[in-house]
Formats: sequence, C-alpha cells, structure tokens
Amino acid sequence: MRVAMYYNNRDVRLEEIPTPKIGPGELLVKVLASGICGSDVMEWYRIKRAPLVLGHEITGEIVAIGEGVERYKIGDRVFVSHHVPCNTCLYCLRGYHTVCETLRNTNFDPGGFAEYIRVPRINVDRGVFVLPHEVPFEDGVFIEPLACVARGQRLARIQPGQTVLVIGSGISGLLHIALARALGAGLVIATDINEYRLKAAQKFGADAVFHAKESALGGRLRRINRNRGADLVIVCTGALPAFTQALQSVDRGGTVLFFAPTDPGVDFPIPFNDFWWNGITLMPSYGASPLDITVAIELIRTGKVPVHEMITHRLSLAETGLGFQLVASAKESIKVIIEPHR
Repeated sequence: MRVAMYYNNRDVRLEEIPTPKIGPGELLVKVLASGICGSDVMEWYRIKRAPLVLGHEITGEIVAIGEGVERYKIGDRVFVSHHVPCNTCLYCLRGYHTVCETLRNTNFDPGGFAEYIRVPRINVDRGVFVLPHEVPFEDGVFIEPLACVARGQRLARIQPGQTVLVIGSGISGLLHIALARALGAGLVIATDINEYRLKAAQKFGADAVFHAKESALGGRLRRINRNRGADLVIVCTGALPAFTQALQSVDRGGTVLFFAPTDPGVDFPIPFNDFWWNGITLMPSYGASPLDITVAIELIRTGKVPVHEMITHRLSLAETGLGFQLVASAKESIKVIIEPHR
C-alpha cells in the first residue's frame, strides 16, 4: 500500500510498504480522510522518530475484521482514536485519562497518512466509533481535535455569558471560538499575527479580533468588556509573548487554559503573588478521553460547530508534502485534509 513517509517538514515522500495484517480482535480500516494536525508539523517533537508515517485524525471504512470482533462489521463508516486509555488505573479512575500511561503508548499501525491502518485490539475495544451517516468522512477528521477542545473547555468550566479570549487563531483556536460561541459565551475575542486567520476568527464566531503584536491587548480588551478582563483566556500558541498576554488579560477569579506546548526546555516565570491575590486559575489541557470524543461527534452531527466550512484544502496522498508545507507555514490555510484513495 502507499503511505506518506515523514522525514521532516520539507521532506515527506510517497512510499510503498506492506498492507498491515490483522490478528484476532483487530480491524483493517481503509483510510478515506486524514487531517494534518498542527502537532504533525511540530518538528522538534516528530523528527527524532523519523522516518515514520504520521496522521491521527482519520475516518474510513472497515474492510476486514479479526476473529472475535462482534461490535463492528465490514462496511461500517468509522472514526478511530489513535490513543486510548486503560480505564482502570488511578489516573483514569480520577478522570485524568490523558495522563494514563496506556493512552500515551497506544496507536494504530502505521499512521493515518496511509491507504490502510491496522487497529489493535485495545483500540477496537474503546477507540472505534461508528460515524453517523450525516457526517461526511472529511468532517469526521475534526472529531479528534474538537474532542481535545471540548475537554479543555469542560475542565475550564466555561459558562454561558462569560467573556472568552482566544490567543492564536489556528485550527485549535478556531474550534475554541466556535465551541465557546455554541456554549453561550457572552463575548468572544480572538488574536493572531495573521490577517487571514483573524478574518477566519470573525467568520467562526469572534465578536472582536486584535492583532497579537499589540502591546496594549489587555487595555483594549477591558475597554470593550466593561473595564474587565476575560473570564477565560485560552492560549492556542506556544509563543511566549502569548503567555504574557494571557496573564495580563485574565480577570480576577478567571482561568487561563494553556492549550499548546512551548518548545522544549522553555521556562516561564509567573508573578505568583498577583495570581494568589486575584484568585486566578492556571491550567493545562492535553488530549481527549472517549467521553470527549462522543461529545465531539454529536457537536459535528448536529452542526453546532461548523467544521465543514473550516476545510481549505483537500489533497491526495502524493500531495501530503504540500499539505505539510501549508500547515507549517501557517499562512493561508485552516484545515488541510489528505484523501489517500483520491
């Protein structure tokens, strides 16, 4: 079968490898759509394992079933989660599924930028979801990123009427904007350094947009928000100036949700007494649990988050290298989708 083999962000090659063979309890899925995630082009993280086949936002069709699989049948349209939790460790039992060791070490074989993937038994057990017929394959690639967004806002306890500031309007930021709007946020404000993305932020629900390089972001926010900061600030970029802006923009009693990592080895000083005095909550969010995936599927099925309109590029497997360049450059693309059988 054909795969897009990753060597670095500028070197993604169309290669041939054997189609995976499945065993008992496993599935073979024909990949029909696979989204390129921002983490796929996070070169410092990916290149140490290269060459490899990336891609974890996939939908497809079951074409073979291993012995003992009873819940699925050949022809089922599915979304497959690449990381799944054990559901029995201390972390899972306390609701922290994304720090489960099993979740951090599970995956399908090879990756989503391939014509077919083998779904291991544990992923079949708790990571395969039948795709509603109302959801096209290409829309289904948003299930994983939207699930991560839904988890972040759930943990941050977003409430109707709150003021939400989203720093960074790439695909994660746009999903946060759209979901905050769907959940009844009172005022949604977005920032970015790219005019194309600022226009997209307005399209998907931001009431106001600011250029991220403005030095007085906190002051502008307060002028349009009754002299208050944001109840919830969501940081969707790893740029350190964004972290500083977040701390300057959150209101007393508010929450800063750190949704994106920095480069490795970066430390960020926090004016602790200010946050102690003002009751600020600082929290991270990584990944998604099976619960969040079911929520994301329903949000897409019902159209509450308009993901279809976020697709800007549909490319063949042979064009995956172009897709990586589009996502890595972060200029005039939102969601880039690879269709391996195109």
